[in-house]
Amino acid sequence: MAKKYKIYLDVCCLNRPFDDQTQPRIRLETEAILEIISRCRTGEWELLSSTALESEIARTPDLNRREQVQEALGTAQQKILVTNEISRRAIDLTNFNIKNFDALHIACAEGNADVFLTTDNRLLSKALSYRSNLNVVVANPMVWWAEVTTNLLEGEENDPN
Repeated sequence: MAKKYKIYLDVCCLNRPFDDQTQPRIRLETEAILEIISRCRTGEWELLSSTALESEIARTPDLNRREQVQEALGTAQQKILVTNEISRRAIDLTNFNIKNFDALHIACAEGNADVFLTTDNRLLSKALSYRSNLNVVVANPMVWWAEVTTNLLEGEENDPN
């Protein structure tokens, strides 16, 4: 039986389907994100939300985009509430030059998600540099999707996380 992944998508991922799809990378990332959300909708995998995600999404100036992103996040089966412990961990993560909201999202994902997905190159680069200090796998959704589906197709139980 395939693993039921718990997935935390950052706001960049949730916004990706509304970006310029004429760029190949953006289009491929969008396809991966939509497939991931689709598997979460069917219950095969689990999408996680957080009060941090809701707070950042609420700051989206484009009302139509904000509503569509909130709708996608509505697929989430679990909402992580930002606690004092998560806030303290986020502050610790900013010591690795990770921006405040990004640090808060990673702190929310730690201990709750199997994978934290982002399309933000700077965040991904920092997370990879400091991966031994993080308690969650951080990956690009397109790369992670390719690894997971390859493993499923090959019938492997190998976990890319």
